[in-house]
Amino acid sequence: MEKMNVNTQWLSIFAGQNPAIIAGPCSAETPEQVLSIAKSLPKEVKVFRAGIWKPRTRPGGFEGVGAIGLKWLQEVKRQTGMLLATEVATAEHVHLCLEHDIDILWIGARTAVNPFAVQEIADALKGTDKIVLLKNPINPDLALWMGGLERFYAAGITKLGVIHRGFSTYEKTKYRNNPEWQIPIDLKLHLPNIPVFCDPSHITGKRAEVFKVSQQALDLNFEGLMIETHCDPDNAWSDAAQQVTPKELDQIINDLTVRNITDSTEEFLQKIQSYRIQIDDMDSKLLDLLRKRMAISDEIGSLKRDKNVAVFQQSRWSDMLEKLQKEGQHIGFTKEFVTDIYTAIHQESILRQDQIINKK
Repeated sequence: MEKMNVNTQWLSIFAGQNPAIIAGPCSAETPEQVLSIAKSLPKEVKVFRAGIWKPRTRPGGFEGVGAIGLKWLQEVKRQTGMLLATEVATAEHVHLCLEHDIDILWIGARTAVNPFAVQEIADALKGTDKIVLLKNPINPDLALWMGGLERFYAAGITKLGVIHRGFSTYEKTKYRNNPEWQIPIDLKLHLPNIPVFCDPSHITGKRAEVFKVSQQALDLNFEGLMIETHCDPDNAWSDAAQQVTPKELDQIINDLTVRNITDSTEEFLQKIQSYRIQIDDMDSKLLDLLRKRMAISDEIGSLKRDKNVAVFQQSRWSDMLEKLQKEGQHIGFTKEFVTDIYTAIHQESILRQDQIINKK
């Protein structure tokens, strides 16, 4: 990928605020609602968010108030001085936001998964200097996420950032959308200058968990947070369970701890170097153990080939995974962690055995 010279100067709109906070309701509902929430937000909040168009999974639900809500947002800016952010999903949305001087446009997860839609939005923004934040696609696809950024960059949009809102999964987890923290970390590896915001509201789906996930994001050096906030969240027209009150948001902001990037003391540097050497040694041993395990798996593949036995054995896999999950939890690992590791190992074993069986 061509090097992207992302213009991060736009982060100056959050001057004096660490982390950067974008807050407001999931959806704009009435002129009184958006103005009441905006005026109730903690003074640290400098960007007000509200959904105007709401893509829903199934028809029949509240899909946003539409373009009329943009005038309500303008009144928020007029009365509070706050900058404005909203989601766009089409070129028409972009044109309406440009007409109403919306400062930050974000592209939602359902739109980010469609390269045609992203390109349409990028083309509509060509020649503007708007700040654009791209949420991760619904599915855990790093290349697709990066591809969306490339489309905006190719259209001349350099004030870019991303929002990590978690990923859909068919497995039942404690989160509404699984964080898959390694994916935004890998994104930073490819694009070290890209500002990364976390959306703990959509990750958790529960207001009680918002602080915990927000702190995790800061521990990973995310630049900011987008937190859904409503004066009466239980009666919100959309995503009621995940929105916090302005008072709760204020408490979250006050309780968050911003970590140092590093520590330059000799004691810290010596200790961390010692620990890293130990981890490097263990990682080498783990790889060697996996090599030996795969060698046994290859022997099993040869046996299955000779006896014309199917590669995948459902009962064996189910029993093995259940046993490992219990053992893992007994020594302090989460069920999800053990499942992820052994699913990857099992998939590699299946692939190798299939190659052995079908080898001519």
